[in-house]
Amino acid sequence: MLILKAYKFRIYPNRYQQELIAKTMGCSRFVFNHFLNAWNDAYKHSGKGLSYNACSAQLTQLKKELTWLREVDSVALQSSLKNLDDSFKRFFKKQNDVPRFKSKRNKEQSYTTKKTKGNIAIIDSKIKLPKLGLVKFAKSREADGRIISATVRRNPSGKYFVSLLVETDVKELPKTSSSCGMDVTREDFAMLFDGSARWNSKLFSTLEDRLAKEQRVLSRRKEQALKKNKLMCEAKNYQKQIIKVARISERIANIRADYLHKISTEIVKNHEIIGIENLQANNMIKNGSRAKSVYDASWRQFKSMLEYKAKWYGRKVATAAIDFDSSPTGSNCSCKYNEFIINLLGVAVQRVKSSQ
Repeated sequence: MLILKAYKFRIYPNRYQQELIAKTMGCSRFVFNHFLNAWNDAYKHSGKGLSYNACSAQLTQLKKELTWLREVDSVALQSSLKNLDDSFKRFFKKQNDVPRFKSKRNKEQSYTTKKTKGNIAIIDSKIKLPKLGLVKFAKSREADGRIISATVRRNPSGKYFVSLLVETDVKELPKTSSSCGMDVTREDFAMLFDGSARWNSKLFSTLEDRLAKEQRVLSRRKEQALKKNKLMCEAKNYQKQIIKVARISERIANIRADYLHKISTEIVKNHEIIGIENLQANNMIKNGSRAKSVYDASWRQFKSMLEYKAKWYGRKVATAAIDFDSSPTGSNCSCKYNEFIINLLGVAVQRVKSSQ
């Protein structure tokens, strides 16, 4: 089965390439904001917005007036228009909020470009990107498949990454008779039908002391800069501390993602049918005592991983809303849990069979 899969690599651009990346991100942001404003104005006056083709024609004229737009990759600017058009389409389908203007104050910036005539390719230990040429990168694995596009991203920590979207062929895993009902909890993260637990790594709790310490230093340096009437962009110690805080947060996110990928891959490989409880995470985070645990566990991200990996490898995932609390609360908690997991698996299996 042909699927679209992303491969993320860290890149090490030189000073010239970093400047060109910053220009491309700035121009892409300018194009997005410019046509978002034009779209809003057109909607106020006529009750209709602008189509992608209309914006694309105006972009050609805009590049004649603003010569600095021609210094960067033209496909990246067209991608900004495409993103704007997709955002409005999803908005009118009630899939997301109304598109908002992008700010250069956001530390994470990115732009997307498409492959045309071999302008994106992996050559030994370097990757070829439009306008940038050959860029050093950490080749952690092979990007198997046909490259469709590339997204260049600069993280708040100052690191640069490229995500290659490729079309690749994935083979279904061998059939297995094993089924799995799964309950996610704050204590164990995931409890499987056979009674085995996948422990919550509690990533935030292990690094929260260090993160809190660096955030207090950041707060003090901001106060010092304000007392001296300095702009935040000119306060060097403040900017250095921002990077320290960002690196700790990035480390937490990376370890969490790695942890979730390993668990989800293990479950998908070993079970044919996977039943999972349909939790309302938005309601759970309203409880102050649970909010940190819910955020740390990233159940929604875990469920998303299960679903797309199951689709890749020919497995079935079904969600079931159980009408009683599965959390152990008394002496008969084990019986209650067994009842919950059996009901969950039964509903999941029935849904899979009815869909076949």
